[in-house]
Amino acid sequence: MSKSKRFFSGLLTIVALVAALVVWSMLPWFGVLAIAVAVAAWLAFTRSGAIALAATRIGIAGLPQRWGASSVIVIGIAGVVGVLVAMLAMGEGFKATLSNTGGTDTAIILRGGSQAETNSVITRDQVPLISGLPGIARGADGQPVSSPELSQVVNLQSKADGTDTNVQFRGVGPAAWALRPKLKIVEGRKFGPGLREMVVGRGAQKQFANLDVGKQVKLANQVWTVVGAFESGDSNESELWADVDVLGPAYQRQAFQSVTVKLDGKNGFKQLSAGLAADPRLKLDAMTTHDYYAKQSEGLTKFLSVLGIVIGSIMAVGAIFGALNSMYAAVAGRSREIATMRALGFRGVPVVTAVMLETMLLALVGGIIGALIAWVVFNGHTVSTLGNNFSQVVFQFRVSPQLLWTGLKWALGIGLVGGLFPALRAARLPVTEALRAG
Repeated sequence: MSKSKRFFSGLLTIVALVAALVVWSMLPWFGVLAIAVAVAAWLAFTRSGAIALAATRIGIAGLPQRWGASSVIVIGIAGVVGVLVAMLAMGEGFKATLSNTGGTDTAIILRGGSQAETNSVITRDQVPLISGLPGIARGADGQPVSSPELSQVVNLQSKADGTDTNVQFRGVGPAAWALRPKLKIVEGRKFGPGLREMVVGRGAQKQFANLDVGKQVKLANQVWTVVGAFESGDSNESELWADVDVLGPAYQRQAFQSVTVKLDGKNGFKQLSAGLAADPRLKLDAMTTHDYYAKQSEGLTKFLSVLGIVIGSIMAVGAIFGALNSMYAAVAGRSREIATMRALGFRGVPVVTAVMLETMLLALVGGIIGALIAWVVFNGHTVSTLGNNFSQVVFQFRVSPQLLWTGLKWALGIGLVGGLFPALRAARLPVTEALRAG
């Protein structure tokens, strides 16, 4: 074969391999299951499959004698899967925390065009106008259920490394508790109206220093007493809460930044949006609180997913080369064994299949180990990162079954690439040459 034909043949093989890996990575679980069932049926019910299975058993039986080379494949793939799943679990946990915040029965109102509370301003004279809009539910006292709120970023010391960290200090109105029914005081009590008292989220307590109930914290040159702690299972646990009428003057803030309201039934949001659009004095936008917080997670989640895939891909290249070297060495060391099998009637397809199955078995073991390590070490691990409000959001890594499945697919894909070329070499090795080399 001429050099040009070899070049184009190799190029075609690489293109086909890349296409196969792309298709493989996109396959749902039932697609992978179908392929596995088809391969198992071929191994069990065809003559060439039975020969391939026998050759595979011979190769697997020799793995203990090649434990060093085999461990390179297992450890390399375990590292790839562990890092990939951990990175994706970070993004999944951040997304889940913000997606669980708020609901479709409440809405947040911001200045028109604002993407977050930090760049929103709602003047005090606009608050009564908002309360009078249609679509806002009324409480037992007949008053609209709305909470004008202020979000102030403050510096607290991180427990992890002692550095100053941005934390969201939220001033809320009396209706804030009814608007967030998942939020429960689990220690101490609520802050008193008109007092420099605060309640803190459990997530904030875990990450930041001096937030135990009974402690005093100096903020804005004033001493605030922590009188309670709350849990909510969402991003609110990253915050400190106080009376908005006390927090505003402490930071010389004359306006609010958002107004959270309870929606009146299924059509409440449409009525509220129409009311805002119809009043020229209110150049404000409304979103359901669920959509608002879910949108805040999009950027970082995508970044972490892309970063995880990039880092995982770089590590996967290393793992593939490790698998290639190990399997080439294994094929070279078993050249006489392979030649003997071929002399006995083992054709090219069974030999290729045997080497591929052996490599993918090692890859599967590495993938399972990596996935288990990621689940044990990272699942539920609490961290914090900077959110859209330029303050820390406390969340937990979330190693979901879907991420574990993604890691295993990557492992099998690496095994597929790492075993293919050594398998082809084993099938093409001339019998006489292999016997002399052995």
